[in-house]
Amino acid sequence: MKKLSFLITFILLNTITFSQNAKLPMKKILSEYNFKIKCVTIDDLEISFIKKGKGKTTLLFLHGLSSNANAWSKNIKELQNNYTCVALDLPGFGKSTIVSTAYTPSYYAEIGHKIIKKLKLKNVVLIGHSMGGQASIKLALNYPKDIKKLILVAPAGLETFSTQQATFMKTTYTSGFVQQTTNEQIKKNFEFNFFELPSEVDQMIEDRIKIKEATNFKEHCNAIVKSVAGMLNEPVNANLKEIVQPTLVLFGLNDLLIPNKYFNPTLNIKNIGEIAEHNIKNVSVKYIENCGHFAQFEKSKEINNLIRNFLEEE
Repeated sequence: MKKLSFLITFILLNTITFSQNAKLPMKKILSEYNFKIKCVTIDDLEISFIKKGKGKTTLLFLHGLSSNANAWSKNIKELQNNYTCVALDLPGFGKSTIVSTAYTPSYYAEIGHKIIKKLKLKNVVLIGHSMGGQASIKLALNYPKDIKKLILVAPAGLETFSTQQATFMKTTYTSGFVQQTTNEQIKKNFEFNFFELPSEVDQMIEDRIKIKEATNFKEHCNAIVKSVAGMLNEPVNANLKEIVQPTLVLFGLNDLLIPNKYFNPTLNIKNIGEIAEHNIKNVSVKYIENCGHFAQFEKSKEINNLIRNFLEEE
């Protein structure tokens, strides 16, 4: 009887241990977002998104590389009082489906456009950060009638790279490289995004470390690498003159990621801002002091005020 009792206890303990260590997909491992997540099906993909507020103007948020809809939580918290706020988890990121595809700015633009139609969004102001900024430029260019105004926060795509530089980046930045990122390097990578690291970023770092155990972590890393290649393969700099929407471009003055210090060491953030000023017809460029690349999170109040002021302009 004692032996049977011991055997049952052993099985139960090991079952509990197995269930605790069993791998889960990334969307199950990520922490809960600050707002309730909804889902919509686009081309057989499950796209997760946040939707808050009931204003006549819709703010559609596209996040940056390795990020998700929750990156806009501080902005939505304030802006939902006056606007309808919709923030997407782009395919390959957050709690949306990870698919084998070319993650180009045009692909993300197409997904964004289909979301606009599927959710019947009206009076859309598009707001994109970093990679999401380059995708937003594509969306505004490809579907100009659907976008009322354009807001770019530390956007990729203004800075240009030579063919040799792009080839080098695509050759060295591989899925295996991303998969092998150490916990310490993950923390440092997040620190590079800020002038002064907010305490709330601890949860982002914890999530990034946890998803290394996800069943689809390799596929997620592929999405990251393909997104970088997509931005390099589909530059938008030459098309900036074709943007017809009133545009607001926001930069943190202490951005360590834009411009690329390795390939363009002689450029500074204001040089990149001047590219927008000289090429986009109806543009306003603003700079935020003591602020890094992740501007909408680090300086949310300043960013929100600038967004409000821009939206109130005729």
